[in-house]
Amino acid sequence: MFEKEYDVIVVGGGHAGAEATAAAANMGSSTLLVTMNLQTIGQMSCNPAMGGIAKGQIVREIDALGGYSGIVTDKSAIQFKMLNKSKGPAMWSPRAQNDRMRFAEEWRMALENTPNADFYQEMVNGLLIEGDKVVGVRTSLGLEIRAKSVVLTNGTFLNGLIHIGEKQLGGGRAGEKAATGITEQLVELGFDSGRMKTGTPPRVDGRSLDYSKMIVQPGDDVPEKFSYLNTPILKTQRDCHMTHTSTLVHDLLREGFERSPMFNGRIKSVGPRYCPSIEDKINRFADKDSHQIFVEPEGWNTVEVYVNGFSTSLPEDVQYKALKSVKGFENVKFFRPGYAIEYDYFPPTQLKHTLETKLVNNLYFAGQINGTTGYEEAASQGLMAGINAHLKINGKEPFILKRDEAYIGVLVDDLITKGTEEPYRMFTSRAEYRTLLRQDNADLRLTPKGYEIGLAKEERLKRMEEKMKKSENLVDFFKRTSFTTEEINPILASLDSALVKQSDKLFKVFSRPKVTMDHMLQLDTVSEFVKENKLDSEVLEQAEIQVKYSGYIAKEKTNADKLQRLENVRIPDNFDYSKLKSLSYEAREKLESIQPVTISQASRISGVSPADISVLLVYLGR
Repeated sequence: MFEKEYDVIVVGGGHAGAEATAAAANMGSSTLLVTMNLQTIGQMSCNPAMGGIAKGQIVREIDALGGYSGIVTDKSAIQFKMLNKSKGPAMWSPRAQNDRMRFAEEWRMALENTPNADFYQEMVNGLLIEGDKVVGVRTSLGLEIRAKSVVLTNGTFLNGLIHIGEKQLGGGRAGEKAATGITEQLVELGFDSGRMKTGTPPRVDGRSLDYSKMIVQPGDDVPEKFSYLNTPILKTQRDCHMTHTSTLVHDLLREGFERSPMFNGRIKSVGPRYCPSIEDKINRFADKDSHQIFVEPEGWNTVEVYVNGFSTSLPEDVQYKALKSVKGFENVKFFRPGYAIEYDYFPPTQLKHTLETKLVNNLYFAGQINGTTGYEEAASQGLMAGINAHLKINGKEPFILKRDEAYIGVLVDDLITKGTEEPYRMFTSRAEYRTLLRQDNADLRLTPKGYEIGLAKEERLKRMEEKMKKSENLVDFFKRTSFTTEEINPILASLDSALVKQSDKLFKVFSRPKVTMDHMLQLDTVSEFVKENKLDSEVLEQAEIQVKYSGYIAKEKTNADKLQRLENVRIPDNFDYSKLKSLSYEAREKLESIQPVTISQASRISGVSPADISVLLVYLGR
């Protein structure tokens, strides 16, 4: 069946595996995707959404490089929101609700329409190793398939164990069996492994909910999208809803704590700090009377609903009883209960920055196998592993993104240099250069790099170059064009902004905090220039950010240079971090535990943000 040797074999068809397959195949490698179920390629195992804080930036970076996640998201979206719009553009983060079934279907079709990509459905339970190099995989039927490189993207399937109350089921996802054999072989080869935990909430019948008792959560009035290509923009959207737990709900949940695998010792691994279960929330935040519950539809036509904020591994009868006491859920019908899942992972300090393992040549790890959580984090790793697998077997230089070039660079560097003892999730605070790493300029930062390595197509490059040229021309127009006091002062007066006494350049008045592009478009000279040059909203937004935040960007670069020079500042022995109230709780906890010797070492600890490092530097008088 498999006489030929593949260039790349990808094991696992989740978000990491799908992006790895697409990247390697599009760059010209003969690629085989082996997965236990071809019907669940690109499956959204947990929430039916892509993007969010920092995650949205990652999706746009994947798209800018030539990956598929942004395109698939746009084609299957049911709602779009730009989060944090009230803050500066470094914090703006796109997020889409998706039709779960269409999302998986779009991924399947995208991969089937990718030349060089082959597919095979079966469990891989071993690797073929010759010397210090991987040369293929072995399946559960005993088939040996040879390849020049292998990318493992096993997700939560490696010895996966599902917990619902006191019940335990082997499985990598609800209704799907766990994968065995790989962990044991890797440990035998000298790899360190560990266990992590994640969870998911109940899925319920939307027909049984009373939405009139909930708060409507609509999408944006003018929805945007993820891909820089010509993907569809939503014309209609589906609403989400919000409700809250109560003291009664919390009391009902507490009744099941003694049967909870989290509290009775059955679950020994660490779960995601920033996506805790409902029982963890009411235990850790006992002073809170309620927590938000987001009611998210699973698609355009299905009645299935995702209960975001109610992730749990409590017994199913406790889940049901408590959820029935949530406003709007009085008559709820379950599709399936929530559950926790434990699975094997391999501390990512065992990898190179290319995501190739240090112990076995041409073997790459991507996704939750590296200790991350989230579709977006997994997809970006899959993309980078697929790219580097192709480059290495073709004798080309590796592709590594630096921390000031992409959130993907921050993610990989954090994993490789800091490791992680809990599921790693990306946040804007993890990036020192987040003013540079905005969602709006991912194409300007990364499309030339994607084109150079042979992944991003020429169409992308031309779109990016046109956008950059038009944005620069518009900024230049603001710098060289003057306004008159008669036309600008009425606008300034309406904003309670100081009036001007003489004519000056548009750039200067546009730099004021309250003045937006919409205000500038009220000026005839500006609106005429925009019409003549056919400038779209993307160009206008880019130009506005360049005008208003140029000072912040320059300041950030200066601060980054300073931080670089102070990397070797020593921290006194037995330093008392508890007296630094400005440190985040997580940073205090980690610093007290690890007791780093230098600022440089402290900065590499997972959970210690650049802001925390700044607090330490100020205290040390540096």
